[in-house]
Amino acid sequence: MTDTTLGFDTLQVHAGTEPDPATGARQVPIYQTTAYVFKDADHAARLFNLQEVGYIYSRLTNPTVGALANRITALEGGAGGICCSSGHAAQIMALFPLMGPGRNLIASTRLYGGTVTQFSQTIKRFGWSARFVDFDDPDAVRAAIDDDTRAIFGEAIANPGGYIMDVRAIADIADAAGLPLIIDNTSATPYLCRPIEHGATLVVHSTTKFLTGNGTVTGGAVVDSGRFDWSASDKFPSLSAPEPAYHGLKFHEALGPMAFTFHSIAVGLRDLGMTMNPQAAHYTLMGIETLSLRMKKHVENAEKVAKWLEADPRIDFVTYAGLDSSPYKARVAQVCPNGAGALFTFAVKGGYEACVKLVDSLKLFSHVANLGDTRSLIIHSASTTHRQLTPEQQEAAGAGPNVVRVSIGIEDADDLIADLDQALARATA
Repeated sequence: MTDTTLGFDTLQVHAGTEPDPATGARQVPIYQTTAYVFKDADHAARLFNLQEVGYIYSRLTNPTVGALANRITALEGGAGGICCSSGHAAQIMALFPLMGPGRNLIASTRLYGGTVTQFSQTIKRFGWSARFVDFDDPDAVRAAIDDDTRAIFGEAIANPGGYIMDVRAIADIADAAGLPLIIDNTSATPYLCRPIEHGATLVVHSTTKFLTGNGTVTGGAVVDSGRFDWSASDKFPSLSAPEPAYHGLKFHEALGPMAFTFHSIAVGLRDLGMTMNPQAAHYTLMGIETLSLRMKKHVENAEKVAKWLEADPRIDFVTYAGLDSSPYKARVAQVCPNGAGALFTFAVKGGYEACVKLVDSLKLFSHVANLGDTRSLIIHSASTTHRQLTPEQQEAAGAGPNVVRVSIGIEDADDLIADLDQALARATA
């Protein structure tokens, strides 16, 4: 029996791991070590030459972290993957082999505020740039691509609004242009959406969120589909041209579907050092074991809370894609067949001040800059996560001043509704 024949619930418990060969330990041990003893000088040389797979130094690879990468890769249906220190690190790791000075990427306007800042400001220091486009307008996406474009980036379920992206439509545009499509699958998780099946080249995660599920550790992951032809053009020399640090090795020619993954380890993690620590990997491995169980409850609660909010006269609108009123409802069955997720926004009558009062009046909801916890979370994006954006960017991202974002947890939905009811009474009095 292979991983491809196993169901999701089985993979989330077993994929990428086996009992420890030395002790028989059933749970993946935390390999809390920086380095690994070589068998002999020849063994060390083979490892450093990428002629043999093994462990050298935990900045590159670690058995606990590797087990997590393998499990996420299996759940996403990818060829290979790596884990790193955060979701933001994962985004840079995904772009690093593709970009170069003067190159650009096409990014959705509906992205997490921190991603917008990273792409609009920070990557300029590398000589990269981003062009933000409404991904609901395929013609605009095509028009934004030029000879210097090296990637297209979007979110399967956009943070904060919960909007669902037509991954296949954008993947077709990327394919026609000979470009990789990178999908942030943090809000959806592979239980709700498997972007590779819709044509994505790379999938990134903030494992901090739903994958871990308990708000304990930060982490990121990049999964490669293994399907992109990096040698079809001269656009991606890091993967197709000789690598001076490895005696002229051509990663794609030598490693085929695993080229991106090995480059991310041998060059990306080696030189950028965005390493995930093994204890964080252990927490996330344990969290993933219950991913499908949690996501079912997240979705069930989100649907109930969203419907209640939409019917409340104190609310202007609710963006949950699972509502019949949502323009994205039709995409749920197509892109996220197991549900529209647990993340959405709603607008409070009374604007900015009412939103602040609402947040301050809640008792069960936690006011935190996070999502994907078992606990229900809330934040006023315009004054926090999206504060650095212009008013126009805030509106485009679905984070206007009258809007709050919620990440619905796995508590009793009636208790969550009661908490929102009492807080709205205070906020709109």
